[in-house]
Amino acid sequence: MRNVIVVTTAVAALALAGQAAAHARLIVGSPKAGATVAPPKELKLQYSETLVPQASSVTVTGPGGAAVATGKLVLDAKDKRTVHVPFTAAPAPGAYKVSWTMKTADGHVTDGTFAFTVK
Repeated sequence: MRNVIVVTTAVAALALAGQAAAHARLIVGSPKAGATVAPPKELKLQYSETLVPQASSVTVTGPGGAAVATGKLVLDAKDKRTVHVPFTAAPAPGAYKVSWTMKTADGHVTDGTFAFTVK
């Protein structure tokens, strides 16, 4: 009986781990998390899975927590795991926070944040 419980627990743990791995995660952002950069023209975010841009969003807050105006989130023409978000004006010096929510082609939704600094 004890072996059945151990095996059942192991199978359940592996199933849950597989579900968690099925969510998109940010592979690399440009600017990179924690970087200090010249004012960027856009955010370029690459994820681990194919994205659905119509059901995804990116928001940016700047110095003092003020919302930063950005253009429409656009899926990269060559890589369906990458999105571009243009800034409508050059970001001023200071700390910025990027918050993202992405929906993947398989229907999963995931989110996260990262920060960078403009010199």
